[in-house]
Amino acid sequence: MIFIKSKREIELMRKTCALARDALLFVGEYVTPGVTTEKLNQLCHDYITERGAIPSPLNYHGFPKSICTSLNEVICHGIPSEKHIVRDGDILNIDVTTCLDGFHGDTNMTFIVGEVAPEVRKLVEVTYECLKEGIHQVRPGARIGNIGAVILKLASENNYSVVEEYCGHGIGRAFHEEPQVLHYGKRNTGVVLKEGMTFTIEPMINMGEKHCELQKDKWTVLTSDRSLSAQFEHTILVTGDGYEVLTLRPGEVI
Repeated sequence: MIFIKSKREIELMRKTCALARDALLFVGEYVTPGVTTEKLNQLCHDYITERGAIPSPLNYHGFPKSICTSLNEVICHGIPSEKHIVRDGDILNIDVTTCLDGFHGDTNMTFIVGEVAPEVRKLVEVTYECLKEGIHQVRPGARIGNIGAVILKLASENNYSVVEEYCGHGIGRAFHEEPQVLHYGKRNTGVVLKEGMTFTIEPMINMGEKHCELQKDKWTVLTSDRSLSAQFEHTILVTGDGYEVLTLRPGEVI
């Protein structure tokens, strides 16, 4: 079932999404060489809980931490650890989801740590452009397949691949709701978008092949060829004439 949000529910979504955005920006200030992903987790956990909210990932189906930290060849769902030290030249995705007043807000971004090779920077930049192109497809009456179609086209034009096993999702009172938002596919296929729908778009783009491997911890997902992977995510509201990016960052233009 796809839930259409009421005006009151949309206001609550705006508040939790603003908190998720602010928490991500806060913890991002600490992404420097030498920091552990566990330190980033604790900083973000405290930021969220001190504001009366709950980190949605914590204990979600057994996930042990409050954020996901995915380094380099980790596609998604990396578990923060004292053993994982951020180094110059890394790329690190931090995924933050908050639950405030019963509603969830979800956002992530890939941080460039220090100096990276031009081809690494390009991967991160194209991944962000993939997110923006996907968002531009959102309007009432459009098909959800349009989102994945433009993401796949842009990634392919840059000789990158799109992860198919993991996707965006509806969000609201539940962390994950319908519909699924695939980051590949064909135009004019899938669910018709309607005003009041809220969902995430979160393309995972690999420098190498699209295939992935789930590790023994049952969470961490790596690229099969150990190529680098980047990701960006926003929570989106379908409005009467287009979209609203609920997790939009200050100064960000979509």
